[in-house]
Amino acid sequence: MFSAQNKIRKDKDAEPTEFEESVAQALFDLENTNQELKSDLKDLFINSATQVDIPKNKKAVIIHVPYRLRKAYRKIHSRLVRELEKKFSGKQVVLIATRRIVRPPKKGSAVQRPRSRTLTAVHEAILEDVVMPAEIVGKRVRYRIDGSKIMKVFLDEKEKNNTDNRLGTFSAVYRKLTGKDVMFEFPKKEAA
Repeated sequence: MFSAQNKIRKDKDAEPTEFEESVAQALFDLENTNQELKSDLKDLFINSATQVDIPKNKKAVIIHVPYRLRKAYRKIHSRLVRELEKKFSGKQVVLIATRRIVRPPKKGSAVQRPRSRTLTAVHEAILEDVVMPAEIVGKRVRYRIDGSKIMKVFLDEKEKNNTDNRLGTFSAVYRKLTGKDVMFEFPKKEAA
């Protein structure tokens, strides 16, 4: 029989945590109750889920989805996130594809690693997943006097209404996943 256990598949047959089971149960409930998402959610599942503290004493839910299912999740992204945020009241939901970083090959090795498995490429892809409904239109890296650096990411104005209240969440989630500081902004209009 189908159940919430089918909605989560962890690597190496590890047991899901209680929170991951609650996220899987929420997906299962959405599949059974929401008619517009039913057919889209039928074959989808998640790898893991975690909670992150974000500014203003709130929490965010990070849901890791399999890399090969990321396109199917992107089709229903905004509707799914909206429904999941209703289920987890007061928590913002972020969907991220699970990616793997492969170490550089040893000297003299004939094996080449794919570009998509490098640290830089994985961090760039995670950044795009975090801001998903919006598109990134520009990036700047600012080096401070003390040697630290901060990246400014400019998002597309079209999604400003949907993502304006989530910029703090984006920064906290990206810092949790990669350890890098990022500021999200919308480009300022220039006076003509």
